[in-house]
Amino acid sequence: MTNKILILGGYGNFGGRISRALAKSGVSIIIAGRSEEKAATITKKLKKEYPEASIEIAIFDANKNLSQQLKSIKPIVVINTCGPFQNADYSVAETCIEAGVHYIDLADGRDFVRNITSLDDKAKEKNLLIVSGASTVPGLSSAVLEEYKYEFSEIDSLTFGIAPGQKAARGLATTQAIMTYVGKKLKPFAGHDCAYGWQDIYRQNYPQLGKRWMANCEVPDLDLLPAKYGIKSIRFSAGLELSVLHLGLWLMSWLVRLRLPLNLPKLASPLLKISNWFNRVGSADGGMHIILNGTDTNGEPKEIKWFIIAKNGDGPHIPTVPAIILAKKLAKGELSLIGSHPCVGLVSLEEYLAELKGFDIEILGK
Repeated sequence: MTNKILILGGYGNFGGRISRALAKSGVSIIIAGRSEEKAATITKKLKKEYPEASIEIAIFDANKNLSQQLKSIKPIVVINTCGPFQNADYSVAETCIEAGVHYIDLADGRDFVRNITSLDDKAKEKNLLIVSGASTVPGLSSAVLEEYKYEFSEIDSLTFGIAPGQKAARGLATTQAIMTYVGKKLKPFAGHDCAYGWQDIYRQNYPQLGKRWMANCEVPDLDLLPAKYGIKSIRFSAGLELSVLHLGLWLMSWLVRLRLPLNLPKLASPLLKISNWFNRVGSADGGMHIILNGTDTNGEPKEIKWFIIAKNGDGPHIPTVPAIILAKKLAKGELSLIGSHPCVGLVSLEEYLAELKGFDIEILGK
């Protein structure tokens, strides 16, 4: 086994950022995917920026040739950025376990991340770490909760969400993931027996950004955080910066809810292109809000409002941080945790923010 990190989709929206961060840190990486042209392009750029970096390329389809590639490459860990994960199985993670390789993904699929624990016994038999959801949710959201949970005796509600800037890079996989639940009835979650994707819209006021429209999204946190932190009511939303796009998708959610024959996941690509037409009237600034309400340790009502604001297109770096931190620790032999886990409480807020230094990202509130 080598100390190399294999990044599936290592030239994509999130994969490219992970590749750059790991190359900068001096970790040996292998950028993998099906496009030799894209892999070569980013590799050339990274080697120019970091001449001492150890960067290789592997061109293959992870759904067909992963087992063979793992036997040949022998990486210490695989980072899987190839979404969407909403309807995916665990074949990639299982192949990694069979090969004796640690596995990390950036999944945001509610069931996918929650049920990754089904691989726990297999992972422990091989002394491996399998982590799903190493992204903003639940990676960052749980890091904030870990930081502030001791200020509460009870957490009654958690209201949180993400509002990216219009010009922030958006990948097709992320768009497809959202489209899978727009207008669909969501599985019940704490405090909400009946909710629908991209509905229950409201306006959230962000420091420096102003008000952004928000709407229901389905994420693993809806199940994981109430179970972990005893939260009585939880709500996660996302928003598009431009009202015309946000409200347009909200109208589409009603068409789906009314059971009109509208297959939004298949329309993800053209809808993303239409969205990109509006970039010139949007900004590259976005944010995330986390609002906690409950009772403090003295029995008094307590509220914490926490915001992370990203400007100049730096927002997409935020989801990549948990995978970067965990992969570096594994490559350096600094992480002894084994088993199969959702990424809840695995990265501290201090570690998270340290990794984001150098970007136009600021923490406000509390």
